[in-house]
Formats: sequence, structure tokens, C-alpha cells
Amino acid sequence: MTGWEMAVVLAAGFAAGGINAVVGSGTLVSFPALLAVGLPPVPATISNSLGLIAGNLTGSIGYREELRGQRRLLLSLVPASVLGGPTGAYLLLHLPASTFEAVVPVLIAVAVVLVAVHPLLRRRLDSRRSGAAATARIAPGRLAALFGSAYLTGTYGGYFAASQGVLQIGLFGLLLPESLQRLNAIKNVLTLTVNTVAAGAYVVVATDRVDWTAAALLAAGSLVGAYLSARFGRRLPEPVLRTAIVALGVVAIGVLLSR
Repeated sequence: MTGWEMAVVLAAGFAAGGINAVVGSGTLVSFPALLAVGLPPVPATISNSLGLIAGNLTGSIGYREELRGQRRLLLSLVPASVLGGPTGAYLLLHLPASTFEAVVPVLIAVAVVLVAVHPLLRRRLDSRRSGAAATARIAPGRLAALFGSAYLTGTYGGYFAASQGVLQIGLFGLLLPESLQRLNAIKNVLTLTVNTVAAGAYVVVATDRVDWTAAALLAAGSLVGAYLSARFGRRLPEPVLRTAIVALGVVAIGVLLSR
């Protein structure tokens, strides 16, 4: 990798970390950058997941205020992400890319619609309750649906991480009467879990497919990008944040359909 290529990957990591912390879909920046510097698709996906973990961590820390009162919910959902990450990693290593990617644009489109209509849905789904009270009294059926959603989005994230956050916010927004920023905080923790577990699986069973230079550059860039983005992104008005999520979701669909 030349000096210019290393600079491109570092900058892509910075941008991806920042986008992931506030919206999700940062992989739409980092993954094409890795392809552009010569990595094949599967090593690029693996190195990307490994490299963005640092940004997932600082993004989660940056949203710690929005995580207050959600400890019980996260303890219920993290195991689903722990199971989903390796499932997606297995699919990546054993199935043709076309098998899974055929449904990805549809999934993202559904998520974009859910995010866009979230205010209307929330008014119908106990929106008058406070966030802390809502997460403390989740009915068993709704908790099961949340667990299933976390597992499915974790599987998707372990396979192809682009727009994992958009899917999570869309599904969780349907099931939880929470503000968009608090949903974003949940998304950051679960994405961190999925990427960490999936990357661990890659390192164990596919070490030869990891480009450690690319992963390290992405880690350095995403660490700083996510930290700065979380500081400012959590102050964005909800309509602005929602518009950004929907816009990036639409871009993701366009990128995937054009491949």
C-alpha cells in the first residue's frame, strides 16, 4: 500500500467513524475505499469490520448520557448481537455474496421507511410514557421482538455492515417509545458488540484474509472521527438527524443496486 493509499484509508476511517457514531452507514465510505486501494471484497469486508471497532467504542462512550436508564434493555439485547455477529461472519465466509446481497436493498428500504415514519409510529406506540419508564416496563412479547430484531440486524452486520445502524434504528423505533438520540445510543452499543464478535470470528478462522495495515489505519481514523462526531452529533435536532439517516439509507440503496 502506497503512502497516498494509506492516507485514503485513514481518511475513510475518520469519515466512517463519524458517520457511524451519529447515523450508521459509515461502511459505505470505508468499504469502497478499501476496494479502491486493491483489497478483494471479502478481505475488505473483514478488515473493515475489524478496523471500525475503535470508532464504535468511542461513539458508544460519546452517547453515554443517552444510555442512562437503558442498562436493563441492553443486557437483554447484547446477547442477541453476540449471537448474530458470528452468524453473519459464517454466512460471509461460506455463502456467495449474491445470496445475501439480493435482499439487502429491500431491508434497507424498509428501515428507511420506518425511520421516516417513526414520529407517527411513536405516537401510536405509548409515546406519552417517558423513555426511562418505557424501557423499564417492556412486555414479554415486545422484548422477544426486540431480541429477534437485534439478532437479525446482528447477522446482517456480521455479513455486510453497511447500513446496519439504519436497520437497527428503524426496527427499534417501531418497538420502543424512545427519542431518536436514545435509539442511536442503543444502536452504537449493539453495533460495537456485533463488529467485535464478528471481527473476533474472522481473526480466528480467516486470519489470512485480514489486511492488518488497512485495519489499523481504519481504527486510527475511526477512533478520532467517532469521538468528534459523537460530541456534536448528539446535539443535532431530531428532524435533522432523521433526515440524515433517511438520506444515507437512500444512498446505500443506490450504491448497492449499482454494484
